[in-house]
Amino acid sequence: MVDDKPVHEIVESAPEEEDFLETNEIAEEIGEDADDIVPEDDDDGDHDMNVDGEGENVLEIDLSNNSWTYFDQHEDSVFTITAHPSLPMVVTGAADHKAKLWTTHKQPPTFVSDINGHKESVIAAKFTFNGEFLITGDMAGNIQVTKASKSGEKWDQFGELNEVEEVLWIETHPSLLYFAFGAVDGSVWVYQIDKSSKSLVNIMSGYSHTLDCTGGVFIESNDENNLNLVTISEEGSVVSWNCFTSAINYKLQPHVDFKGVESPWVTIQNNKNIIAIGGRNGQLSIINNDSGKVVHSMMTLDGAEDQAELSVEALSWCKAPSLNILAVGLVHGDIFLFDTKLWRLRNSIKVDKHPDYENAITKLQFIGQTPYLVGSSSNGKVYKWDVRTGEQLFVGVGHNMPIFDFAILDNGKKIATAGDEGVSLVFEHAQ
Repeated sequence: MVDDKPVHEIVESAPEEEDFLETNEIAEEIGEDADDIVPEDDDDGDHDMNVDGEGENVLEIDLSNNSWTYFDQHEDSVFTITAHPSLPMVVTGAADHKAKLWTTHKQPPTFVSDINGHKESVIAAKFTFNGEFLITGDMAGNIQVTKASKSGEKWDQFGELNEVEEVLWIETHPSLLYFAFGAVDGSVWVYQIDKSSKSLVNIMSGYSHTLDCTGGVFIESNDENNLNLVTISEEGSVVSWNCFTSAINYKLQPHVDFKGVESPWVTIQNNKNIIAIGGRNGQLSIINNDSGKVVHSMMTLDGAEDQAELSVEALSWCKAPSLNILAVGLVHGDIFLFDTKLWRLRNSIKVDKHPDYENAITKLQFIGQTPYLVGSSSNGKVYKWDVRTGEQLFVGVGHNMPIFDFAILDNGKKIATAGDEGVSLVFEHAQ
C-alpha cells in the first residue's frame, strides 16, 4: 500500500553510491557535404543585454553565461527543440511561425533549413525513429511533414495536414513510420508515412476525450498487427487505442478508476508497459497497460499557496540497470525521485528561485542508461544531477527568461535549450 501522506512528508535516505553502466557510446556523424553549408549572416552582437538607467527603476539582468555556443535566428520565443536521432542536428520551433534546422557540432551552429508553411507558433516537433522525416505542428492546427535528403543537408516538404483547430502535441512511433497528435477538441489522430505512395495515410481518428487531449505515447509491441497508443485529457480520462481498428482497449474515468479524484492530466511517459501520468492538481498515477488498471495513485505535494504550483509538468523514467527511479517535476520547483518498486519517495531536489519568474520544472530527461538527470526550469537554468545522491553536477546559465524545452546531444555531452527570449544555448558539460 502507498503511504497516504504527501510525498514531501516522507523522508528516506538515499542509498550508498553504486557502480552503474556508462552512457552507450553511439557514434553520431553528419554527411560530408554538411560542412559546406553556408550559414546565414548572424548579428555580431551579444545576445545578453543589460538595461540600465540613472534615477529610474533599474532592471537588473544577470550576464553570467557558460554556454558553448548559441543560435539566435528565431525572432520570438522558442517553444520546442528536438535532436535528430543520428546527426548532430536539432529542430527548433518558435512563436515566429517558424521551425528551423541547425547543426550542433561546431561553433557557430550552421543553419540548415527553414520549415515553411506554418501559420502560428510552432509548439511541437518530432523526428521519426530513423531520422528520415520530421513532423512539426503549430497552434493553428497545421502539420508539416518534411523528408531529409543529401545526408540531412536538404529537407523537402513531404505532406501537410490541417485536421484540427490547434495541435497540442506530436508523438512518433519508436520503430515504425507512424505519428500521432492530439488537439484542443479532444481528438486523437494517427497517420502513417507511406513512402511507396509518397503520401500521409490516416490510420485513426479518435473522439473519446471531451476536453483538450494533452498527451500521448505509443506502447511498442512485438506484434506488428498491434499499434497501441495511450492518450490523456484535461477532463481526467485516459484512453488506450487500437490504432488499426480505432477500438478502445480500455478507458479510465476519474470517478470510477481514480477513486473520485478528477485530475486534469497534463503529462504522460511510459517505461515499456508501465505508464506514469501527472495532473494539474499534483496527482501522480501509475497504470499497468497490460491490465488497464491503475496500480498506484498519490498526491505529490500538499499545502501550496497557489494551486497552479501543484501541476506535474515533467516525468522521466531512469533506465540505468538496477536503479528503479521515476523523476517527477512540478511547477512549484520541486523534483521528486520515486522508488518504482516500493512507490516511496527516495529523494527530492528543489531548483533556484528566479526574482522575476517562477522556478517551475519544464522538462526532465535521463541521459541514456545512466543515473544522470537533466532538468530545465522557468528560472532560466538547465541542470544535471546524480539521482543516486541528489548531487548537482552541472548548472547551465545564460538565459534571462524561462527555458521551455531542451535536447540532450552528443551522447549526453551537450545540452541545447529553447529559451523564451528567442535564443537557443548549447552547453558542454562533463559526463
